[in-house]
Formats: sequence, C-alpha cells, structure tokens
Amino acid sequence: MFYFSLGLLALGAGGVKGALPALGGDQFDHKDPKEAKALARYFNWLLLSTTLGACVGVTGIVYLTTEKHKWYWGFFISTVATFIGFTVLALGKPFYHIREPEMADSPIVRIAQVIVVAINNSKLALPDSPDELYEISKTKNDFREEIISHTNQFRFLDKAAIVPKDSKTTPWTVCTVTQVEEVKILTRMLPILFSTVIMNTCLAQLQTFSVMQGNFMNRKIGNFNVPAASIPIIPLVFMSILVPIYEFFFVPFARKITKHPSGITQLQRVGVGLVLSAISMAIAGIVEVKRRDQAHRDIMKPISLFWLSFQYGIFGIADMFTLVGLLEFFYREAPIRMRSLSTSFTWLTLSFGYFLSTVFVNVINAITKRTSSSKQGWIHGLDLNSSHLNLFYWFLAILSCLNFLNYLYWASWYKYKTEEPDHSEPKAMDLTTEQLPMEEVPDPTEAKGEDLSTRMLVAEEEPEHTEAKAKDSSTGPLLVEEGSTVDGGVTEVHEGPSSVQTEDSKQQPTS
Repeated sequence: MFYFSLGLLALGAGGVKGALPALGGDQFDHKDPKEAKALARYFNWLLLSTTLGACVGVTGIVYLTTEKHKWYWGFFISTVATFIGFTVLALGKPFYHIREPEMADSPIVRIAQVIVVAINNSKLALPDSPDELYEISKTKNDFREEIISHTNQFRFLDKAAIVPKDSKTTPWTVCTVTQVEEVKILTRMLPILFSTVIMNTCLAQLQTFSVMQGNFMNRKIGNFNVPAASIPIIPLVFMSILVPIYEFFFVPFARKITKHPSGITQLQRVGVGLVLSAISMAIAGIVEVKRRDQAHRDIMKPISLFWLSFQYGIFGIADMFTLVGLLEFFYREAPIRMRSLSTSFTWLTLSFGYFLSTVFVNVINAITKRTSSSKQGWIHGLDLNSSHLNLFYWFLAILSCLNFLNYLYWASWYKYKTEEPDHSEPKAMDLTTEQLPMEEVPDPTEAKGEDLSTRMLVAEEEPEHTEAKAKDSSTGPLLVEEGSTVDGGVTEVHEGPSSVQTEDSKQQPTS
C-alpha cells in the first residue's frame, strides 16, 4: 500500500508539473511586448512559489517527522495543503484562457504521422522549392493556429509534406509544413534537453551525499539541533532571496542593454546555470577535504554545518537560472499543441539526472575498487571519513565543464522558431502575392456604389456624354482617380489607351 501511494504521488506530481507551466503561460500573449515581459515574470514567480513551499516542507514537516516522530502529521499536512491548492485552482477556472484540445491535437499522433509519412515517401525526391510542399492556406487556417515557416534542417522530414499525386490528402498520406516543423522543433530541443542532465546529476549529489556530510558536521544553532534532512533549506533560502532580486533589479537592467523581454535569452540563462553548477561541484570537493581533515584531526570537533552553504548557495543560484530558463525556453519554442509536452522535458531531465547519479556511483565504485591499492571504491559504506567523496565531486566538476562545452555547441546550432505574421486580424490584401483573375476584378464604378467616393474626372468631357464615359472607364483620355487606395490614400493616375475607342467616343465632338 505504501509503494502504491508513492506511485500515485509520482503520477499526480508529474501531471501537475507538466501542465501548470503551460496553463499559466497560456494566459499571456507572447506577441504583445507587455505580456511577453509578464510571461517571463510568471516563470520566475512560479519558481519562487515552489521554493517557498519546499522551505515549509524541509523545515516544518521534517521537524514534525524526525524530531517529534509524528510521521502521520507530515502526510496529513501535505494532503490538506494539496486539497487547498486544488480548490483554489478550481475556483479560478472560469477566468482561465483554456484551449480546448482535439483528437488531432495529440502531439504523439502528430509526431507519428510525420515519421510514418516521411518513411513512406523516402524514395520520393524533394521539390526544388519549399513552396511546393503542402501547407494549409492562410485564409483557410483557423486563426487560433500558428503557421511555422519552413527551415532547412532535417530535410528528410520534409518528405512528409510532399503532395501525393494519386491519393487524397489525409493526415496519414501528407502532412503540412507546419506539422513537419513541429517535429523539427522537438528534435532540435533534444540536445538542449540532454545537455542539462549532468547538472541534475550534480543536484542529486547535493540531496544525498551532502545530507550525509551534514551528519558528520556540527549541526547546532545555539541550543537547536538542525535535522540533517533540513540541510536543503540552505539553497532554498538563497533562491527565495535571489529570485525577487533577479526579477526587480537584474532583469530591468539587462533589458535596457539587450532589449530582450526576459533580460537575457533562455539559452543564455541555462548556460549561466551550467557554469555555476560546475563551480558548485568544485567547491563541494574543497569543503569535503576540509571536513574530512578536521574529522581526522579531532572527530569530536567537527566543522560547522554552514560550510555547506557555499556549495548549496552557488547551486541554488544555478538552479534558479537553469530551471526557469528551461521552462521558458520549452514553452516559448514549443508548438502550440505541444507546450505541455515540452515543458515536461524540464522534469524529464531531472529524472534522467537522478538515474545517471546512481549509475555513476556504481560504475565509479566498481572501477576504483579494482584500481586502488586499498581495494575500496571512492564511496564505500556509510563512513564518509574513510571515503574519497571529494574526488567524486571533482569528477562531476570536470564532467560539468565538458558538458558546458557540449551545450555551447548545441545552443549555437539551435535555430529559434519563426512564425508567420498573425492572421487573426484582417489586413489589406497584398496584391504582389494574391491577385484575382482578370475576369474577377470588379468594375471600379460598381465597387464604389452610388455615393461615388472615388471621383473620376475626364478632361474636356461634354455633359451629355458623361454616362457613356462612366460605363467604359477603361478607355479614353487621361483619368484621374482619387480616393482610398491600397497604399493608404495615395492618388493613383491611370492613362487609358487612346488607340481603342468606343462608338460613343467616336461620336463625341471636340471643342
């Protein structure tokens, strides 16, 4: 029953963490400059609210469960808090902007369609021009849907947009360019996703080995003994203080320089976090050396717990940059139909990092056990005083530096999504791209109606022949046409061909 409840907890937390960033982001119009700034602010406040909740968890609830030995109170408080959060969310439902999903909107189905059709069309040759690929007309496209411009990366996927000659255009025989670009975007995101796995591996160490370090350190603050499980409060406090500072001071300052709504781009923010995580691991190794040396000198006088604040504080700043940067990056770059899926990538990297942490510990212990003279691994048993945890931290620091170089390559290779202009508002027809056939062009006199807002003046015209001239406005001498025009009211001058005349014009007397 206990493991079943943990499974339900993981399922619920996964759903909330995947849906909440996308739901909140959908309340803003990222094409509006003011709301684009508010969108970036939203992800910062989302991190702050999560951090404050975690602070309560690792202090109050941990104190009840470990010091007072009341485990049931910890679970009860968490259950009540979750129910209150659900109630508040439900009360706000009438005010949310919610995009109703459809079966065709399933990201898994759309991805599968592109892959299947591209494989089926693998023997076909791509057209010379991307304009020959299949795309829904802008006039037929739902105004809520985005149209993504074609890119030249992953050209083999473009074969899914080749129009079939002998079959009907169904979702499983041809895909639109926009649908193909959606798959390209997700494919381009994958290297960015995997470049942050190492950082989450470092995070796993701070939540496991650093807590073990705390058990061998002086955890007293006056007469109060800090529980070892509350040690993660250190980075949470740093984040709670630094997120408002970042939002109110750094972002406005950087925005003046870069003109970017978020101050710096999302990929730049992630890069800063990766650098800080490597520094944090290097400092963690130094602190571990100091802790172990003091334990070897006098085990009864351990160093203070607050020595861990250096590695925790720097990593808290790194997490602030990377987590929010990834959430905003995956949300902004993802296609409309795939935003919940893409924001879940952030938490996917977290799970990959924790699994990789276990793999690293086991592999490094197995290798160092064979190569060391003591026949013991770097991290063996529960006694850190006889282990070499500092070497493992430095290994992660070196690996983080190499990972940062890998990230720089993929971040520079990444091409941001480009969208077509918003077609939700009516605009003047572009006569250079969309022209009506000649036989469908309406007569100017008929289009303007009886009020004749466009006046046609004919030089040296007799009154009795005015009606005849109006019927045949394509002939005769110089015509001056005044009124509203395509370019915003500029008067257009047309000269009719003088060599072609009607019978009425032939009979017109000359003055």
